[in-house]
Amino acid sequence: MTVIPLLQLPAEPAEPAVTCSTCAACCCQLEVMLITDTGVPERFIDTDDWGGEVMLRLDDGWCAALDRDTMMCTIYDKRPLICREFEMGAPECITEREGIATAYL
Repeated sequence: MTVIPLLQLPAEPAEPAVTCSTCAACCCQLEVMLITDTGVPERFIDTDDWGGEVMLRLDDGWCAALDRDTMMCTIYDKRPLICREFEMGAPECITEREGIATAYL
């Protein structure tokens, strides 16, 4: 009897891990409602059209608390609740990353 060797299929490329060092902070372009007091400094707070408190976004659309050089939060320890709950690598994170896929080319 002849034994036929198994065909080795090329491995599928692994998705790059989502980490702080591989993230373009795309969630920092989303509107962030301030629904609890976490100590966000007043200079980063804005009022939306309906009178609610939100994180201030600058003219470029990014959160005012985002350091544009490092793409990291400058108020991480005092970030809003919604930012704390937006888990890195979660489905919502992946969806936002797909929305700006050009940042990962």
